[in-house]
Amino acid sequence: MNPLKVILASASPRRRQFLAALGLAHTAAAADIDESPLPGEEAEDLAARLARSKALAVADNLRPDQCPALVIGADTVVALDGLLLGKPLDAAEATAMLAALAGRVHQVHSALAVVYVAQKTEFLPAAVKNSVFVNTTQVTMRAYSDDEIAAYVATGDPFDKAGGYAIQHRGFDPVAQLDGCPAGVMGLPAAELVALLARFGVTIDCSLAAVCCALTGLACCKLSVNSNQ
Repeated sequence: MNPLKVILASASPRRRQFLAALGLAHTAAAADIDESPLPGEEAEDLAARLARSKALAVADNLRPDQCPALVIGADTVVALDGLLLGKPLDAAEATAMLAALAGRVHQVHSALAVVYVAQKTEFLPAAVKNSVFVNTTQVTMRAYSDDEIAAYVATGDPFDKAGGYAIQHRGFDPVAQLDGCPAGVMGLPAAELVALLARFGVTIDCSLAAVCCALTGLACCKLSVNSNQ
């Protein structure tokens, strides 16, 4: 039997950066799914559904020689007073999102899905087990100016990020206060990922607090999760 492989069902460079910093050897395979919300779907439910769908889509396409494997799916949904904010399509949409968020509190819902795929053959489908978790963080944005928005949008940074911003961007520094998980706001709640992986026998032997601090610039929200601090 092949050793257990870890596959990230995402093309996000930030999520890959987290896995690499955690010392988790992996490959990446983006999932091609419809990410449109269902009528009346809540932000948390949307994030969970998309994370699971991404992981299952990649798991379904695995070859027998890629199994057994763990597939990690992730999705992040930003919600402002019930309005779902995705990735801005252009500068005008990014500007509008950032203007709406300025000086206000919103929620960032980051979901993780871990799917275990057992050995499969050409004639038998894979047996799968999965687990899903949603992390929700309250984010208060600072009252940045229109000129600051324009300068930030001009960098191109907002266009691949839900809500149109990155908490770790030095120069714009959009966040005034964060109640929850900084890594979750970046798209991968690392403490929850470590806990989910442990359920499937995959352990992380590094300082979670150090990884979170290095990548987000903020303190890890769950220092007690890792004993190697």
